[in-house]
Amino acid sequence: MGLELYLDLLSQPCRALYIFARSNNIPFEFKRVQLAKGQHKTEEFRKVNALMKVPALRDGSFTLAESIAILLYLVQKFKTPDHWYPADLQKRARVDEYLSWQHVNIRAKGSKLFLSKVLLPLITGQPLPPEKLEFATEELNVALKQFEEKFLQDKPFIAGSEVSLADLVALVELMQPVCAGCALFEERPALAAWRGRVEEAVGKELFLEAHQEIMNVKNLTADQFAPELLENFKQQLLKQN
Repeated sequence: MGLELYLDLLSQPCRALYIFARSNNIPFEFKRVQLAKGQHKTEEFRKVNALMKVPALRDGSFTLAESIAILLYLVQKFKTPDHWYPADLQKRARVDEYLSWQHVNIRAKGSKLFLSKVLLPLITGQPLPPEKLEFATEELNVALKQFEEKFLQDKPFIAGSEVSLADLVALVELMQPVCAGCALFEERPALAAWRGRVEEAVGKELFLEAHQEIMNVKNLTADQFAPELLENFKQQLLKQN
């Protein structure tokens, strides 16, 4: 049995894994797990990932959860080019620093804004009140300012002159609110230039392919979701907002 990746490309970490594997010619079988249909909650999927989340990896009898752990596993197993996760101690530390920071900053704030703009109105039939949307937008703006000033600075990429896992993870997360209609790059020329460099480094065509589904997210309808998931989402999102 070869390498299997269990993914839903509506998910940011899944897209990062898909792009990384494809851009490095890593052979894998794409096992699609449709989150909206609750396929991650099945007993069959539980055998792959007891946490019942995507992404997940199966390599023979070995299984692995958590996107960052999976990326690092692929880096080492397939000996991908050094720039992805540099051998140089300080460059690697810069990658690790960003990957540690991003979970409760870019990822959390970007996801909240995306869910507030797309999923909550879909479930409730009502848009999020403007003041709450403004608050969620400002939270992400604060994280973006920190990203530019602390992590990107005046460098081409987060770890220096070449693209790394940190850049890929960062950009797929930022694409989530972008695909929900947020103009994150329009008044941020340095960030927009960085985005262009990351897309160029992984391949623009591949990047677009991986984002095709999320770009059409506004076409989602409530009947495409498993009913029990909709209720779950509703309760979680209302608590957040």
